[in-house]
Amino acid sequence: MHKNPSNIILIGMPGSGKSTVGIILAKLTSQDFVDTDVLIQTSRGRTLQDIVDTEGYMVLREIEERILLKLDCFNHVIATGGSAVYSHAAMTHLKSNGVVVFLNVELPVLESRIHNFATRGLAKRPDQSIEDLFEERFVLYTKYADVTIECKDFTQEEVCEEIIAFI
Repeated sequence: MHKNPSNIILIGMPGSGKSTVGIILAKLTSQDFVDTDVLIQTSRGRTLQDIVDTEGYMVLREIEERILLKLDCFNHVIATGGSAVYSHAAMTHLKSNGVVVFLNVELPVLESRIHNFATRGLAKRPDQSIEDLFEERFVLYTKYADVTIECKDFTQEEVCEEIIAFI
């Protein structure tokens, strides 16, 4: 890796382990940790699902974009919401001081991990299945990723080791 980014930005599908891996990675790299889904919820005093239910998934995406564009931190591990990649402006901002790591988890594994797909607070169309969401977002994840970690058969600690080896 030739550039020396300050932040490590984790992107990927819901259930890919961004938050859990992010916490472990922050400890291993002596960095602070930010979960942007938590930032959204605390800024609004509501859950993601409540925002989706009352204002719609596009409003959640707009709120997420504003939060990401205001994020100004250094030496952090940042776990983004799965829909962060819908905003080119937000991803460009994040990439300006960070390396973007796509945690790629196969669809059957995601399906086994996500038991609350309909109520998880996802920025998706009401009629959208997890398969449709996966296909739609996969293109965006690979577009913005500086590195893709194939998480199949890896523990969370091994995923962190792979990320550290890349950086």
